[in-house]
Amino acid sequence: MKHRFIISGGGTGGHIFPAISIANALRKRLPDCDILFVGALGRMEMERVPNAGYPIEGLPISGFDRKNLLRNVRVLGNLFYSMALARRILKRFKPEVVIGVGGYASAPTLRAASGLGIPTLIQEQNSYAGVTNKLLAKKAKKICVAYEGMGRFFQEEKIVLTGNPVRQDLFQVAPKSPEAYQYFGFDPKKKTILVVGGSLGARTINQSMIAGLEKIMKADVQVIWQTGKFYIENAQKASKPFESSKLLVTDFVSRMDLAYSIADAVVSRAGASSISELCLLAKPVILVPSPNVAEDHQTQNALALVKKDAAIMIKDLDAVDQLVNKALELIQDEKELTKLSENILKLGEKDSADRIAAEVMKLIG
Repeated sequence: MKHRFIISGGGTGGHIFPAISIANALRKRLPDCDILFVGALGRMEMERVPNAGYPIEGLPISGFDRKNLLRNVRVLGNLFYSMALARRILKRFKPEVVIGVGGYASAPTLRAASGLGIPTLIQEQNSYAGVTNKLLAKKAKKICVAYEGMGRFFQEEKIVLTGNPVRQDLFQVAPKSPEAYQYFGFDPKKKTILVVGGSLGARTINQSMIAGLEKIMKADVQVIWQTGKFYIENAQKASKPFESSKLLVTDFVSRMDLAYSIADAVVSRAGASSISELCLLAKPVILVPSPNVAEDHQTQNALALVKKDAAIMIKDLDAVDQLVNKALELIQDEKELTKLSENILKLGEKDSADRIAAEVMKLIG
């Protein structure tokens, strides 16, 4: 009998990379298994998942509009239709286990699976569980988490600490790789700061960089600045007077493995997936949590590291005034860099995708 699994969720790279890693780990254990993804129409997963070699079906689901309440009539209609569609997909595909990785599509898919008596597993990435996962957890058989202390949200006996799966290609380049310095045209003798704002960019981080360009140029550092596609024009315009071989401004870093290789410090949002990568790579980091996320979970993610002296946090409100100064101060402080690197490494959970796949295997007996 062929084993069949559905993986549902997406919306951002932070949900999609782990989902694909789990699928790859299941394929490694069961090479001839069938895996179907269920995502949200119009979201990133509809393109990224097929590129990774897996089939995907889309649900017409989106988040609630808090600004224009009338639009939610349509959102509700789509939610009920998505529930019915998810049920049809499940009945046709007949999965043995349904795995939810977060994102709009996971709610109707996992609800429908539980209603049909199909075992479900939730992968909760954040240190603060969202409303949807708290509701879905009541019927879930297993909940794979990335942080300790998640018993305040879920039944303790269902929880397994696995960490968040990350992109494996990040670990195939050695630290301080000559190839990486060559790729970016940087000097191996100088310190490098990597500034990233997630797959779409981060307005506040970009505004902070623009405000601090003069200070950055005066400092003896190199900077890789990933702006995201929405902010590249402004960033290029602002940095034009400061054009230099030690400042690289780009909308997207396609070789993140090489960027991490030479980064002595990182400035980042506090998404769960990014934090998991930084832990495993032992990178000193300044986290600027996004205020535009459900339950302010990025602040909770950041605080979980700050409490263990494993990261520096700057509030979004304070970033324009403080971020560049703090980054330039940190990059010159060897003692602080070493402490942050050692402490963040202790929080890394290895082989997460394989550990989640092992929990799925237990559910199929």
